[in-house]
Amino acid sequence: MTTHAQQTTTTAALDEEQRYDVVIIGGGAAGLSGALTLARARRSVLVIDAGQPRNAPADGVHGYLAREGTPPGELLAAGRQEVIGYGGEIVSGTAATALRRAGGDFRVVLADGTAVLAQRLLVTTGLVDELPAVPGLAERWGREVLHCPYCHGWEVRDQRIGILGTGPLAVHQALMWRQWSSHVTLFLHTAPEPGDEEYEKLAARDITVVTGEVSGLMTGGDDRLSGVRMADGRKVACQALAITPRLTARSAILAGLGLEITEQEMGGQVLGSYIAADPLGATAVPGVWVAGNVTGLFEQVIGSAAAGVRAGSAINADLTAEDTDRAAAARRAPFSPQVEREVCERVLGDRRHGL
Repeated sequence: MTTHAQQTTTTAALDEEQRYDVVIIGGGAAGLSGALTLARARRSVLVIDAGQPRNAPADGVHGYLAREGTPPGELLAAGRQEVIGYGGEIVSGTAATALRRAGGDFRVVLADGTAVLAQRLLVTTGLVDELPAVPGLAERWGREVLHCPYCHGWEVRDQRIGILGTGPLAVHQALMWRQWSSHVTLFLHTAPEPGDEEYEKLAARDITVVTGEVSGLMTGGDDRLSGVRMADGRKVACQALAITPRLTARSAILAGLGLEITEQEMGGQVLGSYIAADPLGATAVPGVWVAGNVTGLFEQVIGSAAAGVRAGSAINADLTAEDTDRAAAARRAPFSPQVEREVCERVLGDRRHGL
């Protein structure tokens, strides 16, 4: 088995035009899970990791059975070790472009100009949370400014929780967060005025509604959120603020492959954009798979990891079918120069990766 030191790769160590069975763009839970599945299937795998995990600001990963509360960086570090242990390679860098070549494989160029070749691509680049334009939100994002009650509700249970309304789902959001605290305030901000039935539901759950726009956040001496400041000067106490960011898939790498983004809508509000794929992650472009938040905007970490496993398994099955077709062709025409050359390239590739 190759050692950790031997398998840890940097962009400078990559050979120009080095070929892999699968190149995975994105080194989060989805990408590493896909890489682990493929490496255990004895495929040559390279993970290109830009080092920009969406959940970096969070204290811990939640809802992940047996890893509850694990710091995000610690979870990823353990995942990298496991991938490397099975022969996978990981490079720190940003994939700038990905294009299909005339032969059907792919050429991925990194930001530093290094290029690698791949028979298949798995894109797990995740998404970007675009926050509402309120001063102070970004600085407290992932601390007291939150988005998902299942990810963070327990940590702020029984605290004063504010809901920053920015669309027609604001009432639904307030009613959801009410499960974790009896002290919930809905700041209408830029959300539409609730209807009579919605006001009745909010009143039934003792949720306070504050009209007017929020102009900023307030903090206490302990550098914790203490409340919000309204545009008219009012100050309202809260210890956590739930928002609805726009969820935008990191899909630029896929533009050169002809994949377009699809808008995600709920309740009349566009929540974000994603790359469409089938249940196993296959996109409309043959040979290209996606997994994690780039295609499933609402996936938590454990869901993204599961999606990576599914996509990795599907890619291996696809490669297996291709390998079998190639072997059958070689058996039918053992002296065909083209087939013989392809078989030799495959054998040399296997030997290079210790198979």
